[in-house]
Amino acid sequence: MRTEGDLIRINDWLLPLSWLYGLGVGLRNRLFDLGLLRQRAFDIPVISVGNITVGGSGKTPHVEYLVRLLKDVVRVGVLSRGYKRKSRGYVLASPDTPMPDIGDEPYQMKQKFPGIYVAVDRSRCEGIDRLTGDEATRDVDVILLDDAFQHRYVKPGINILLVDYHRLIIYDRLLPAGHLREPMRGKNRADIVIVTKCPKDLKPMEFRVLTKAMDLYPYQELFFTCIDYDEPRPVHAEAPPRLELAGKHVLLLTGIASPEQMHNDLRPRCRSVVPMAFGDHHLFSRRDVERLNAAFAAMPSPKVVVTTEKDSARLAGLDGLSPEVRAGLYVLPIRVRFMLGQEEYFNNKIISYVRKNSRNSILVKRKDDDKPQDGHRTGNRPGTISFRDN
Repeated sequence: MRTEGDLIRINDWLLPLSWLYGLGVGLRNRLFDLGLLRQRAFDIPVISVGNITVGGSGKTPHVEYLVRLLKDVVRVGVLSRGYKRKSRGYVLASPDTPMPDIGDEPYQMKQKFPGIYVAVDRSRCEGIDRLTGDEATRDVDVILLDDAFQHRYVKPGINILLVDYHRLIIYDRLLPAGHLREPMRGKNRADIVIVTKCPKDLKPMEFRVLTKAMDLYPYQELFFTCIDYDEPRPVHAEAPPRLELAGKHVLLLTGIASPEQMHNDLRPRCRSVVPMAFGDHHLFSRRDVERLNAAFAAMPSPKVVVTTEKDSARLAGLDGLSPEVRAGLYVLPIRVRFMLGQEEYFNNKIISYVRKNSRNSILVKRKDDDKPQDGHRTGNRPGTISFRDN
């Protein structure tokens, strides 16, 4: 079984550069701590989800979890930078907005949740001003910031830090020797820390060891999540609507930061897995398409191509895919699941915060209702919570 931190690789010869990088990041954080660089608080619930490492720690699936939790009872807005998009400034997504205009992850969320607001802006403060001030979106009740832990100009009401189980920050080093964007003490700004991508067979002792190793303060809450997979679905109309992975040879096509977990999870479910991995947010070229076509043609039957939701946003309109690939290309959606029975407790914390701070939402009207109506809460009404002034 893989262990925590098993995917971390440290380039020791780059440690002197990491020290210099740490000086710069430390100075910036100190200026925020002293108030010389100003943070803005907003009169609307703002929940930030991010990490302090380069690469995937599961931000998008966790933001989508929050969307599912809140979308039926409040008007949700998701604000992202829109990494590698072709546009500039503030862009509010519509169902017809092309992926290059907003980036693959915002595009994915807008397609999955057309009833929410999805916007991109390099400046999170300006993006929040537009979402809350523009006529088209001023009824927004809560804003979810995607990948904004280092964007300290916004002062969120809840700061959620994600830590990949396989890339624990306690074993990592600063860039460029390691993958940390800032020193590990940056985790102290988090109200909630979630260890993501945990193996589903973790023992109670292992949870206790991880809890001690994370060394959190009393004001911080620690949660653990793992990955569940939904049924594969076809990317193109040529592919059959249902796919049974058992007995199939799978070409795993990924352009994400950490494809290892998906590879490991797929292996027991199919006959074989052939990885074809590209860098995070990779824009597939004509040469990449030719490689994909050739690799798939060389595989034995029965065979399929499996990719991620984020990659499917960049593959769906791609020219040059062979008829064989188009008829065998499937996306494997993922969801996060809380472990140790923590889901209801986490949900209640989020809903209680939104209820207390919403301007217009029906959660405010329900504040004295002892019988919650939404599908995420069972049992008694959550009690009042307070987060530190972070």
